[in-house]
Amino acid sequence: MTPKHRLQGGEQVVLHAEVEETTTLEGQDIPLAVVYEDDEILIIDKPAGLVVHPAAGHRDGTLQNALLHHAPILAGIPRCGIVHRLDKDTSGLLMAAKTLSAHKALVEQLQARTVNREYLALVQGAVTAGGTVDEPIGRHRIDRKRFAVRDDGKPAVTHYRVAERFPHHTLIRVKLETGRTHQIRVHMAHVHHPLLGDPVYGGRLRIPAGAGEALVRVIRDFKRQALHAEKLGLIHPATREYIEWQSPLPQDFSELLEVLREQP
Repeated sequence: MTPKHRLQGGEQVVLHAEVEETTTLEGQDIPLAVVYEDDEILIIDKPAGLVVHPAAGHRDGTLQNALLHHAPILAGIPRCGIVHRLDKDTSGLLMAAKTLSAHKALVEQLQARTVNREYLALVQGAVTAGGTVDEPIGRHRIDRKRFAVRDDGKPAVTHYRVAERFPHHTLIRVKLETGRTHQIRVHMAHVHHPLLGDPVYGGRLRIPAGAGEALVRVIRDFKRQALHAEKLGLIHPATREYIEWQSPLPQDFSELLEVLREQP
């Protein structure tokens, strides 16, 4: 059939679409903890320290490079299939799409707020009860690398409940309705319970009065925000069934909690 061919009616036209590559990145052989994979989606357990997307200062060595090496077909999917992100030093579950249709479905679920994302966070201070932070977030007016609660920011809603209490810290479970950059870190700092170890929003290092040697050591050695994406649930793009995954706490976070539990 030529481009100018006229149809008479009743014909059947079949299109064979070819996916064009949307990235110039190169795949890199970086270890990946694949929790689940099929023809439509990938679920990754990201370690702390791994950047998700290339950016200034991190042109390669990212999760995106690792995904391209693992599944070269992702070169034809926007951002190599990644539809949401985790901060570099946040560990836990992250999803990626392997087809354009799956990518569309996952983005729509995020927009509809039907993706279940639950985090574990260790915050400073005694949280007396659970609650909700419903405050808009935008870039900090002075430090453009940071974010802050701003009246002209984008809507952001964070729900939290107490999971375990310690004398000077609280382990909380957090559920997100929205997915703003640094949302949990910004919101918990806003209610005066910043995440332990947060180098941006945590303020100066706080060592509790009377802390034992083991607690002082583990707090000083914990060089990242104590935040872990523990659960991820979604409706599968192909089967339309709800699936959920859970990630165990990484060793550094687990050891931190063990020391806290041993304190009098």
